[in-house]
Amino acid sequence: MKKQADYIKRIEIKGLWGRKNISWDLRADVNILSGVNGIGKSTILNNSVRYLNELEGHALTNGVQPGVSFVFSPEDANFIRFDVIRSFDRPLINSGLLEKIGNSNVKTELDWQLYLLQRRYLDYQVNIGNRIIELLTSGVIEDQARAAEVSRPKTKFQDLMDDLFSETGKKINRRSNEILFEQDGDILTPYQLSSGEKQMLVILLTVLVQDNQPFALFMDEPEISLHVEWQQRLISLIRSLNPNVQIILTTHSPALIMNGWIDAVTEVSDITTH
Repeated sequence: MKKQADYIKRIEIKGLWGRKNISWDLRADVNILSGVNGIGKSTILNNSVRYLNELEGHALTNGVQPGVSFVFSPEDANFIRFDVIRSFDRPLINSGLLEKIGNSNVKTELDWQLYLLQRRYLDYQVNIGNRIIELLTSGVIEDQARAAEVSRPKTKFQDLMDDLFSETGKKINRRSNEILFEQDGDILTPYQLSSGEKQMLVILLTVLVQDNQPFALFMDEPEISLHVEWQQRLISLIRSLNPNVQIILTTHSPALIMNGWIDAVTEVSDITTH
């Protein structure tokens, strides 16, 4: 029987590169992995994500991803909702995938993430719409008050995007069911944004469509392409959209850990044994 975890308590990896063991105790809110280039930050995250991908639909006893194990909270949980943000805006090289998509705007890895998120955003809107209708028609006064709360995260997301993009005059189109922007009377698709704008949109949209549920968000150097001010605000923006998210990220950016997150930093050398 599957039981969902609230967060990951510990990540253990034995025999990393055949000679190192990792034991990383995690906080429920924010976890930042730091260290010099080549020490293994990305490898730890990638192995963890690969483990979770293989774990989906399997019990813990099935032996997925040898050498990797997790401790969840509660400890009898056997899976967790999770998402992965890929920050590098590299060209897509899978020509077969591009032909299958049939969308000439999808050219980079961030574009591909946006393409997938557009679908998830539509599903999210259908789900909250159905919940609002159910609450409004229940005849219970308390339910009618709760209906306004259901749509609040979506409105907050739209307000955040308008605020972040205000210097360039872009505003999210609130009349559209898909993500579109307005600028000087023109309509822009997400694929027309800059790399930094795409990246911030991907991150916040990913958080929104998890619909305020507990989940783990993995990000490898999310500061890439982001303005320093956006780096400083990133963690607080994510948690303002969903306070139930557990953030697990690697970084080289001092700006990212400002605003109260220094205590959330772990050095790779501190969780490594030989």
